[in-house]
Amino acid sequence: MSKELDDSYQRLLDGNKLFVERQLASDPQFFEKLASTQAPQYLWIGCSDSRVPASQITNTQPGSVFVHRNIANVVVHTDMNVLSVLEYAVTVLKVQHVIVCGHYGCGGIKAAMSGHQYGVIDNWLCNIKDVYRMHEDALNVFRDPRVRERRLTELNVIEQVLNVCKTSTIQRAWQERDQPEVHGWVYDVSNGVINDLGVTVGDPSELDRIYHFSQEPHADRP
Repeated sequence: MSKELDDSYQRLLDGNKLFVERQLASDPQFFEKLASTQAPQYLWIGCSDSRVPASQITNTQPGSVFVHRNIANVVVHTDMNVLSVLEYAVTVLKVQHVIVCGHYGCGGIKAAMSGHQYGVIDNWLCNIKDVYRMHEDALNVFRDPRVRERRLTELNVIEQVLNVCKTSTIQRAWQERDQPEVHGWVYDVSNGVINDLGVTVGDPSELDRIYHFSQEPHADRP
Protein backbone atom coordinates (compact mmCIF):
# COMPACT_ATOMS: atom_id res chain seq x y z
CA MET A 1 0.00 0.00 0.00
CA SER A 2 1.35 3.43 -0.94
CA LYS A 3 2.06 5.96 1.79
CA GLU A 4 -0.63 8.25 0.36
CA LEU A 5 -3.28 5.52 0.60
CA ASP A 6 -2.04 4.51 4.04
CA ASP A 7 -2.31 8.12 5.26
CA SER A 8 -5.83 8.55 3.88
CA TYR A 9 -6.93 5.36 5.64
CA GLN A 10 -5.34 6.38 8.96
CA ARG A 11 -7.02 9.76 8.68
CA LEU A 12 -10.40 8.08 9.28
CA LEU A 13 -9.23 6.42 12.49
CA ASP A 14 -7.62 9.64 13.69
CA GLY A 15 -10.84 11.46 12.86
CA ASN A 16 -12.78 8.99 15.00
CA LYS A 17 -10.55 9.71 17.98
CA LEU A 18 -11.09 13.44 17.52
CA PHE A 19 -14.85 12.89 17.26
CA VAL A 20 -14.89 10.96 20.55
CA GLU A 21 -12.76 13.59 22.31
CA ARG A 22 -15.00 16.45 21.17
CA GLN A 23 -18.24 14.68 22.13
CA LEU A 24 -16.95 13.76 25.59
CA ALA A 25 -15.66 17.28 26.14
CA SER A 26 -19.14 18.71 25.52
CA ASP A 27 -21.05 15.89 27.27
CA PRO A 28 -19.20 13.22 29.30
CA GLN A 29 -22.32 10.96 29.22
CA PHE A 30 -22.91 11.38 25.48
CA PHE A 31 -22.06 7.82 24.40
CA GLU A 32 -23.60 6.25 27.47
CA LYS A 33 -26.92 7.93 26.66
CA LEU A 34 -26.59 7.19 22.95
CA ALA A 35 -26.01 3.49 23.59
CA SER A 36 -29.04 3.13 25.84
CA THR A 37 -31.70 3.82 23.22
CA GLN A 38 -32.45 4.77 19.61
CA ALA A 39 -35.41 7.11 19.18
CA PRO A 40 -34.99 9.17 16.00
CA GLN A 41 -37.84 11.38 14.83
CA TYR A 42 -36.81 11.21 11.18
CA LEU A 43 -36.19 8.66 8.46
CA TRP A 44 -33.96 10.05 5.73
CA ILE A 45 -34.06 8.45 2.27
CA GLY A 46 -31.25 10.09 0.37
CA CYS A 47 -28.65 9.66 -2.34
CA SER A 48 -25.42 7.75 -1.71
CA ASP A 49 -23.42 10.77 -2.88
CA SER A 50 -20.62 11.45 -0.40
CA ARG A 51 -21.36 15.19 -0.47
CA VAL A 52 -24.79 14.80 1.12
CA PRO A 53 -24.40 13.52 4.71
CA ALA A 54 -27.82 13.72 6.36
CA SER A 55 -26.77 14.62 9.90
CA GLN A 56 -24.22 17.25 8.91
CA ILE A 57 -26.38 19.20 6.47
CA THR A 58 -29.27 19.26 8.96
CA ASN A 59 -26.99 20.01 11.93
CA THR A 60 -28.37 17.08 13.94
CA GLN A 61 -26.66 14.84 16.47
CA PRO A 62 -26.08 11.09 16.16
CA GLY A 63 -29.30 9.26 17.05
CA SER A 64 -31.59 11.89 15.53
CA VAL A 65 -31.90 10.60 11.95
CA PHE A 66 -32.38 7.03 10.74
CA VAL A 67 -30.80 6.85 7.28
CA HIS A 68 -31.21 4.89 4.06
CA ARG A 69 -29.20 5.89 1.00
CA ASN A 70 -28.98 4.61 -2.56
CA ILE A 71 -28.16 5.93 -6.03
CA ALA A 72 -30.50 8.87 -6.73
CA ASN A 73 -32.71 8.29 -3.65
CA VAL A 74 -35.07 5.90 -5.41
CA VAL A 75 -37.87 3.99 -3.65
CA VAL A 76 -38.62 0.79 -5.57
CA HIS A 77 -41.42 -1.46 -4.37
CA THR A 78 -39.39 -4.61 -5.06
CA ASP A 79 -36.32 -3.35 -3.18
CA MET A 80 -36.35 -5.26 0.11
CA ASN A 81 -33.56 -3.07 1.46
CA VAL A 82 -35.50 0.19 1.38
CA LEU A 83 -38.75 -1.56 2.36
CA SER A 84 -37.08 -3.15 5.39
CA VAL A 85 -35.60 0.17 6.49
CA LEU A 86 -38.98 1.84 6.05
CA GLU A 87 -40.76 -0.87 8.03
CA TYR A 88 -38.31 -0.70 10.91
CA ALA A 89 -38.24 3.09 11.04
CA VAL A 90 -42.02 3.49 10.88
CA THR A 91 -43.28 0.45 12.78
CA VAL A 92 -40.59 -0.05 15.42
CA LEU A 93 -38.92 3.34 15.82
CA LYS A 94 -42.17 5.18 15.04
CA VAL A 95 -40.53 8.10 13.27
CA GLN A 96 -42.70 11.17 12.84
CA HIS A 97 -41.28 12.25 9.49
CA VAL A 98 -39.94 10.52 6.38
CA ILE A 99 -37.80 12.77 4.23
CA VAL A 100 -36.86 11.92 0.65
CA CYS A 101 -33.91 14.15 -0.19
CA GLY A 102 -32.33 14.39 -3.61
CA HIS A 103 -29.61 16.82 -4.62
CA TYR A 104 -28.79 19.00 -7.59
CA GLY A 105 -25.86 17.72 -9.61
CA CYS A 106 -26.80 14.09 -8.90
CA GLY A 107 -24.71 11.65 -10.93
CA GLY A 108 -27.59 9.18 -11.12
CA ILE A 109 -29.88 11.79 -12.66
CA LYS A 110 -27.18 12.80 -15.15
CA ALA A 111 -26.51 9.19 -16.10
CA ALA A 112 -30.21 8.46 -16.61
CA MET A 113 -30.50 11.44 -18.95
CA SER A 114 -27.34 10.68 -20.91
CA GLY A 115 -28.44 7.60 -22.86
CA HIS A 116 -25.05 6.00 -22.22
CA GLN A 117 -24.57 2.42 -21.08
CA TYR A 118 -22.89 1.97 -17.70
CA GLY A 119 -23.46 -1.67 -16.80
CA VAL A 120 -25.56 -3.16 -14.02
CA ILE A 121 -26.58 0.28 -12.78
CA ASP A 122 -28.52 0.81 -16.03
CA ASN A 123 -31.29 -1.36 -14.59
CA TRP A 124 -31.51 0.87 -11.51
CA LEU A 125 -31.46 4.03 -13.61
CA CYS A 126 -34.55 2.79 -15.47
CA ASN A 127 -36.53 3.96 -12.44
CA ILE A 128 -35.38 7.52 -13.11
CA LYS A 129 -35.97 7.17 -16.84
CA ASP A 130 -39.55 6.21 -15.97
CA VAL A 131 -39.91 9.50 -14.13
CA TYR A 132 -38.58 11.33 -17.20
CA ARG A 133 -41.05 9.49 -19.43
CA MET A 134 -43.97 10.40 -17.15
CA HIS A 135 -43.03 14.11 -17.27
CA GLU A 136 -41.41 14.31 -20.69
CA ASP A 137 -43.55 17.12 -22.08
CA ALA A 138 -42.94 19.32 -19.03
CA LEU A 139 -39.21 18.59 -19.03
CA ASN A 140 -38.68 19.19 -22.73
CA VAL A 141 -39.91 22.76 -22.30
CA PHE A 142 -36.48 23.54 -20.84
CA ARG A 143 -33.91 24.05 -23.58
CA ASP A 144 -31.00 24.32 -21.17
CA PRO A 145 -30.02 20.74 -20.24
CA ARG A 146 -28.81 21.89 -16.81
CA VAL A 147 -32.20 23.39 -16.01
CA ARG A 148 -33.88 20.22 -17.29
CA GLU A 149 -31.62 18.13 -15.07
CA ARG A 150 -32.46 20.19 -11.99
CA ARG A 151 -36.17 19.86 -12.70
CA LEU A 152 -35.86 16.10 -13.19
CA THR A 153 -34.10 15.95 -9.82
CA GLU A 154 -37.12 17.64 -8.24
CA LEU A 155 -39.66 15.50 -10.09
CA ASN A 156 -37.77 12.36 -9.12
CA VAL A 157 -38.02 13.33 -5.45
CA ILE A 158 -41.74 14.00 -5.80
CA GLU A 159 -42.33 10.60 -7.41
CA GLN A 160 -40.30 8.85 -4.69
CA VAL A 161 -42.37 10.61 -2.02
CA LEU A 162 -45.46 9.14 -3.66
CA ASN A 163 -43.78 5.73 -3.85
CA VAL A 164 -43.14 5.86 -0.10
CA CYS A 165 -46.79 6.77 0.48
CA LYS A 166 -48.03 3.88 -1.65
CA THR A 167 -46.45 1.30 0.65
CA SER A 168 -48.57 -0.74 3.05
CA THR A 169 -46.13 0.24 5.82
CA ILE A 170 -46.95 3.94 5.57
CA GLN A 171 -50.67 3.47 5.07
CA ARG A 172 -50.91 1.12 8.04
CA ALA A 173 -49.12 3.72 10.18
CA TRP A 174 -51.55 6.39 8.98
CA GLN A 175 -54.46 4.20 10.02
CA GLU A 176 -52.97 3.44 13.44
CA ARG A 177 -51.40 6.75 14.52
CA ASP A 178 -51.87 9.40 11.81
CA GLN A 179 -48.11 9.54 11.24
CA PRO A 180 -45.59 9.88 9.68
CA GLU A 181 -45.62 12.82 7.31
CA VAL A 182 -43.62 12.27 4.13
CA HIS A 183 -41.66 15.22 2.71
CA GLY A 184 -39.67 15.98 -0.44
CA TRP A 185 -36.44 18.00 -0.34
CA VAL A 186 -33.56 18.77 -2.69
CA TYR A 187 -30.14 19.75 -1.37
CA ASP A 188 -27.99 22.18 -3.34
CA VAL A 189 -24.38 21.03 -3.10
CA SER A 190 -23.17 24.35 -4.52
CA ASN A 191 -24.42 26.44 -1.59
CA GLY A 192 -25.41 23.98 1.15
CA VAL A 193 -29.08 25.01 1.17
CA ILE A 194 -32.01 22.58 1.34
CA ASN A 195 -34.90 23.34 -1.01
CA ASP A 196 -38.17 22.20 0.56
CA LEU A 197 -40.30 21.32 -2.47
CA GLY A 198 -43.49 21.88 -0.51
CA VAL A 199 -44.47 18.25 -1.01
CA THR A 200 -45.81 16.88 2.26
CA VAL A 201 -48.19 13.93 2.44
CA GLY A 202 -49.75 12.87 5.73
CA ASP A 203 -52.74 10.75 4.68
CA PRO A 204 -53.99 8.75 1.66
CA SER A 205 -56.20 11.54 0.32
CA GLU A 206 -53.45 12.78 -2.01
CA LEU A 207 -53.00 9.35 -3.61
CA ASP A 208 -55.10 7.93 -6.44
CA ARG A 209 -57.72 5.64 -4.95
CA ILE A 210 -56.23 2.57 -6.62
CA TYR A 211 -53.35 2.83 -4.12
CA HIS A 212 -55.56 3.03 -1.03
CA PHE A 213 -55.61 0.06 1.33
CA SER A 214 -58.91 -0.84 2.90
CA GLN A 215 -59.03 -0.72 6.68
CA GLU A 216 -61.38 -3.72 6.69
CA PRO A 217 -59.87 -7.23 6.67
CA HIS A 218 -60.64 -9.19 3.52
CA ALA A 219 -60.72 -12.93 3.06
CA ASP A 220 -59.48 -12.82 -0.52
CA ARG A 221 -55.71 -12.75 -0.92
CA PRO A 222 -53.72 -12.20 -4.11
